Amino acid sequence: MNARRDFLGGAIGMALLAMLPGCKAASAPVPTSAAAPSPAPLSPDAPPGRARGATRIDVRQHGAQGDGVQDDTAAFQRAIDALPADGGTVEVPSGTYLIDPLQSVRLRGRMHLQLAPDARLVAKPNAADRAYVLWILLVDDVEVSGGRIVGERDRHLGTTGEWGHGIQIVGASRVTVRDMQISDCWGDGICIGGRKPKGGGPKVLSSDVVIDGVVSTGNRRQGLSITGSRDVRVTNSEFSHTAGTAPQCGIDIEPDKPDFASNVHIQNCRIHDNAAYGILAYKRTRNVTIEDCTIQDNRSCGVVLDGCATASIIGNSIRDNGSTGLLVKNDSSDCSIGRNTFANNRSGKMPRPGIAASIKGASPRVARDILVQDAASDIRVDTNTFL
Repeated sequence: MNARRDFLGGAIGMALLAMLPGCKAASAPVPTSAAAPSPAPLSPDAPPGRARGATRIDVRQHGAQGDGVQDDTAAFQRAIDALPADGGTVEVPSGTYLIDPLQSVRLRGRMHLQLAPDARLVAKPNAADRAYVLWILLVDDVEVSGGRIVGERDRHLGTTGEWGHGIQIVGASRVTVRDMQISDCWGDGICIGGRKPKGGGPKVLSSDVVIDGVVSTGNRRQGLSITGSRDVRVTNSEFSHTAGTAPQCGIDIEPDKPDFASNVHIQNCRIHDNAAYGILAYKRTRNVTIEDCTIQDNRSCGVVLDGCATASIIGNSIRDNGSTGLLVKNDSSDCSIGRNTFANNRSGKMPRPGIAASIKGASPRVARDILVQDAASDIRVDTNTFL
């Protein structure tokens, strides 16, 4: 994900409102949601293919101290490796566990890493461009829940790189991350993507991933990155205060070439106070739904669709952002925008006074809230509220 956006605000002459050429009013009611997977968290009695064994192992049984001083990475790995073939649960009691992101805690398939509410995994300072606290690589049926992951962005020993993530999910399927906080990472709180298997073969995209009840805040690059993946559901979560290195979004859906990100559903989330966009859906993304979210106080745009095919922006509160509330640009197509409330989004680098007003049916106030580039097509705007 090395592409960098050339736009962090509005641009003169590039935006049109939905009633202009290239856009059309909705001819039918805007759908309340798009089809998206809703897999349940894993449990011992889950359906076949999502089940895991009943074995429970405490990381302290394998030498973890949880004192914030001893490096507990190897102890965590021993506990995970001790699970039987049918998997089970690794329990992390209260405590502060120092984890080396250069080694990572590598989760296996058919397991649950269950942290106590006050358990903390604290990243050991390092100078690497790329390092992960938890690594979920090419495995299936994994759940991570509870506690906190604390990165080392303020203690990082180097100055380069942007891939120091709290949780890296790569080429994995049926993964749930829930009820936890991830903060202060050198890169992303969570990154989801694809990976070529060892020994060759086609790239395996992550699939059937649920992020629920997560607070990802204060990270340097992204709260959540969704790259090569499909069927990702993000619910009841917060992505906030991202700042430090571009793109600096709350959620960035941006697959690497030639991958795609498809069937992404973001619902009932708060995305606020990020240094650039709240949510970006970038090229090679399709079937994206953003529904019932609060997207506010981001330094640039609230939501940007840039080369996104098929999107539903439904029932959101998009307000108090530093630039356009919702920007639809480039070759985005087949987008429904309805039942959203827009308020107090600012002009930033928007058109000079008079340009937006000269567009038929537009007003400077509305133009700050929804802007559609003329290269976009089949953009349906209906029953939004502008306060």
